[in-house]
Amino acid sequence: SDVPAGEHEASAGAVADVPGVDETRSLQPATDPTCPDGAQPQRGSGRVPRGRAIPDAPAPAPALVLYTSGSTGRPKGAVMSHAALTFANESWAGPVMGLTPGDVVLATLPLSHSFGLNGALLAPLLAGASVVLVERFAPEAVLEAIGRYGVTVFPGVATMFRRLLESPTLAGADLSRMRLAVSGAAPCPWELAEEWRQRTGIRIVRGYGMTELFRPISYLARDATESPEAIGRAVPGVEVRTVDDAGRALPAGEVGELWIKSPAAMQGYVNDPEETRGVLTSDGWFRTGDLATMSPDGLVRIVGRKRERILRGGHSVFPQEVEAVLLTHPEVAEAAVVGVPHPALGEEVHAFVALRPGAGADAGALVLYCRERLAAFKYPRQVTIVPALPRSAAGKILRSSLRGPR
Repeated sequence: SDVPAGEHEASAGAVADVPGVDETRSLQPATDPTCPDGAQPQRGSGRVPRGRAIPDAPAPAPALVLYTSGSTGRPKGAVMSHAALTFANESWAGPVMGLTPGDVVLATLPLSHSFGLNGALLAPLLAGASVVLVERFAPEAVLEAIGRYGVTVFPGVATMFRRLLESPTLAGADLSRMRLAVSGAAPCPWELAEEWRQRTGIRIVRGYGMTELFRPISYLARDATESPEAIGRAVPGVEVRTVDDAGRALPAGEVGELWIKSPAAMQGYVNDPEETRGVLTSDGWFRTGDLATMSPDGLVRIVGRKRERILRGGHSVFPQEVEAVLLTHPEVAEAAVVGVPHPALGEEVHAFVALRPGAGADAGALVLYCRERLAAFKYPRQVTIVPALPRSAAGKILRSSLRGPR
């Protein structure tokens, strides 16, 4: 479904001082009666003098509170400092997207979410680029805005890229000025990125981030190639490691929990010191809860979530591996795998699948497909076909909803 308009109500009526920027582009509505319904684009109207100088806030002072998506439980408010916000947006504007004042960035992500607020709004303004606001995501409106306003960079989530590929409007869309797409908020499968490149000629820059850390791991705009299985390397200024259950660093290639130390890390959760202590170490490392491996040259591959690992009869099953197999089926558009209680095995593997338009695969065929490609203890014994997977406004799958009573 379309991203709710209410998710975009984070006010941007006045753009506050951003350290290191002498002037900003004022965002003025572009009155255009020919623009399709649902799209309310705005763009920079040129450089204007900044008003009376506002004193810089102390770097450690809180700048904003961003709430987690609640994809695995209760949303928590992450307190971000001015220093963290500055580092994050300089990273977005610089190495990740390589923005220049000549760029035009499409903003159709929720501006109440970290990816939309920083990657689609603040970082472009920091670089002096223009921003085209499309209030509600709809494939036809987005493609119209891309062509009309000469969009060069499109930050989006995987479901947006999938819906654009499925839109009959794509074939006639003008994407000639777009140089880069950027995925975030939720994993972008390699197969989707490759299909997007083949159909449009445009690369999707993949990466890894979370509300508490912004985007600490990513491929960069200048990278010539990407690895299908990896999500990138630590961006400049960020440290990453994998550790065992005792917090000891692991050598390259071994699976462990991914820990990250970043200048863009949150200060803590609002009114929740216990949760804060659970993820932040005393020396500044953030425990992501993700299981990962690192190659000798720093490429990070996510294996799964520690809390999402399924223990089936004593065997560990990582949902991401099962989901990757399901997504290779030509009739599967989306897949999510969770563990459900089982009286003898402890947990059983249960897959939820949304099919492509016009597809007719049934649950039994999908179970067989996985059985032929996965170890006996890994393939799902239960498959439920749903119209769409439950997602947050930012595109993250709400696994807690899938585990609930159906």
